[in-house]
Amino acid sequence: MADRHTPLYMIGVAAQLAGVHPQTLRIYEQKGLVSPQRTSGNTRMYSQADIERLELINELTSEGINLAGVIRILDLKGRLDERDEEIDDLHKKVRRLADRVHELETRESVSRLMLPASTQNIEVR
Repeated sequence: MADRHTPLYMIGVAAQLAGVHPQTLRIYEQKGLVSPQRTSGNTRMYSQADIERLELINELTSEGINLAGVIRILDLKGRLDERDEEIDDLHKKVRRLADRVHELETRESVSRLMLPASTQNIEVR
């Protein structure tokens, strides 16, 4: 499956998929709401991620939110997504550290078991 950010659609197809007029996409680009990639011939190419973003913009504007509000919401959503990625990375690090601690504790236990009985702090009754 192709990456969500791979440019696939020219402006006409992207507009149709997003349910808007191509001129609307040009306006959104001017306002920084979407940033399609460009071919060497300067043709706008939209990815699946762009289409999903356009669908979200349409959803927000249909709820009565103006473009300034949409820009703010998208900015906050971007920040939230970044924090979610950071949290996921930290969770992975914590799991790796917990695995390493467990491994070291296991090694220590095995090492203690392998010591002669006289060197272990064992009470003999």
